[in-house]
Amino acid sequence: MFANVPTVLTPLRARLLLVLAVLLAVLTPTAPEALAAGKPETGATRPGAEVVAVTRVADRQVDLTVRSTALGGRTVEVRLLTPDGWNPHDRRHRQHWPTLWLLHGCCGDYTSWTSMTDVAETESLRDVLVVMPEAGWNGWYSDWWNHGQGGDPAWETFHTKELRHLLERDWGASSNRAVAGLSMGGQGALLYAARHPGMFRATAAFSGSAHPLLNDESVDRIMGFFAGQDNDPLRVWGDPVAQRGIWQAHDPFHLAKRLRSIPVYLSCGDGTTGPLDAPGATSALEADFNRQNHALAAELKRVGARHVTTHFYGPGTHGWAYWERELHASLPMLLGALRVGD
Repeated sequence: MFANVPTVLTPLRARLLLVLAVLLAVLTPTAPEALAAGKPETGATRPGAEVVAVTRVADRQVDLTVRSTALGGRTVEVRLLTPDGWNPHDRRHRQHWPTLWLLHGCCGDYTSWTSMTDVAETESLRDVLVVMPEAGWNGWYSDWWNHGQGGDPAWETFHTKELRHLLERDWGASSNRAVAGLSMGGQGALLYAARHPGMFRATAAFSGSAHPLLNDESVDRIMGFFAGQDNDPLRVWGDPVAQRGIWQAHDPFHLAKRLRSIPVYLSCGDGTTGPLDAPGATSALEADFNRQNHALAAELKRVGARHVTTHFYGPGTHGWAYWERELHASLPMLLGALRVGD
């Protein structure tokens, strides 16, 4: 009944309201502060990503539960391995840290790197914020084609836009970034560096799917992964013939020119029994990826890339013992690109 009654503000009342508005703006906590105090964020959900829960799982390890528009409003987990002195809740002295993204492989998740390797005990990473995001059991670090409709899941958009902005705004990540990954995550590391020029200062792929269009065997193998968990394999990149352009846009070999200006580390075994394998172990998958990585290395050389390191170590299968070793071998290059330790 009062909707049409005009409100008259005296100069004194107007000044008081202005002072109150300023105080509210200063005293209202931002997302990390509110969550640190055990308070949920309030208000309407904004487009993009937002942290809805925080869990400290171990010393220097924090899991963020993130709701993502790119993932259809679903929540997924992101594990952070935090540097010494990390405190994003200190608004006065908030520091932004060099950031290493570690991407998991197919059939793994955001916990894979900390559960399967010694990354959390690696001394050279105590001055770096390590980001280990969920990427789906077989998400392939891509915005899925979904028969031309796009939409959920859009893993690339979630990682390179939503999550990146969120971490750099509220959780101490800087724009000084490098990226590494294994298997599916190795492909992701190469793709993100190539498809987003300037976003990452270096990239490393361990047993990565580096050229899925190499031959029919490679195409059939990745289509088999796409079909995992009863998924329609055409949802990811479409048909390898009819949607050839989409496939090439997600094949690191066809993006080699975009990797010419940054350090690239490629490593892979040949699929035969290696020194870190059980007796008699072999891997046709590793043998395929080995051929793919050799092809990418040759293409990088052809297009004039000058900062490529390869470690094609011969005997070795598709396993964590090798990926942990290769992470350590590549860290000098990755951290050097981040200028950590200078």
